[in-house]
Amino acid sequence: MNLISGKWKPIILFRLLSGKMRFGELKKGLGNITNKSLTDQLRQLENDGLISRKVYPVVPPKVEYQLTDKGRSMESILQSMSIWGDQY
Repeated sequence: MNLISGKWKPIILFRLLSGKMRFGELKKGLGNITNKSLTDQLRQLENDGLISRKVYPVVPPKVEYQLTDKGRSMESILQSMSIWGDQY
């Protein structure tokens, strides 16, 4: 459970089910999360092997996040959590 504990991790993972996203795209869909909180959550998810981070050598910097196979294996759990949350 520690892998997805906290306010933001399940939401971040759920949003990444739709595909690769950049930091700004993720932040837009998360309401009032601070840049620091989002960065911390993304690092934890990456360290836990649930997401991957790809940095492109361009200016301005471009970084994309996506689910790993391990993260994608949680899809049914995340979908169920979303349905349950919508009901209650």
